[in-house]
Amino acid sequence: MTAQPIRSERSGPETASVMDDSPFKPSLVKAVFRDVTPMQVSRSAAWAAASVTRTVLTEIIDGARRAAAEEARKKLIPGDLLSAIDRDVELEVGDKWYDHSPTFKGLTGVLYDAEGVIVPSRKRSGSRKPSAVVGAHRFEAGVKKLLWSQGVTAVPAMVRDLDGIASVFLTDLARDAAMVVREGGVKRFGTGTLVMSGEPAPPPFLKDSLQALPARRGDSRTIGRDDILAATTIQLFGGSLRQRALTEARERH
Repeated sequence: MTAQPIRSERSGPETASVMDDSPFKPSLVKAVFRDVTPMQVSRSAAWAAASVTRTVLTEIIDGARRAAAEEARKKLIPGDLLSAIDRDVELEVGDKWYDHSPTFKGLTGVLYDAEGVIVPSRKRSGSRKPSAVVGAHRFEAGVKKLLWSQGVTAVPAMVRDLDGIASVFLTDLARDAAMVVREGGVKRFGTGTLVMSGEPAPPPFLKDSLQALPARRGDSRTIGRDDILAATTIQLFGGSLRQRALTEARERH
């Protein structure tokens, strides 16, 4: 709570230095968007997408760090990732990655033959553009930077999972942002909030609901910051993670 006023006072070159310190650069964001859509991506949209991705990965790493701390470890393992998601369903993002990761095989369903040997999944046909899974390695440097910022490291399998989740999440964010541009706004999604059994309902959003997003303006060939914010409301459940992601993306504008 005490850090909020300090952040809001930053301006000019200081703000630029904060942005330059982002683990996911606009060039990486734009490269992912080019794999998804021919639309242009504004600089403010690239920063917003980078900020949202950073917020999501930071929350996942924090949840895994807490799980590891219970066993007095500072090196994260895939089991910590499963524990984090199990404790907070909001962290279950980038789920297309789960089919490609051994960490999630038990959750997504593994096929065995009559002798108990795992049946490999059907190979996918090649694509003219790299998929989010193929390009997951591009996020390794940013993921390691986030790990270091929280005072932890991770085994290679855990880093790979975080890379994959980040790549798939940003790819899905790009697709939804492009859809928002094509459709002229968010028209088909509500603002449902997940509430776990036995837990109190979270407080209402502070101007972060879909209704708070302005009617879309601008051309139909460029993805803007507000399109990223709208896509974020589609990608993230209606809970505290979505609210934090939206708030931090706006502050970085």
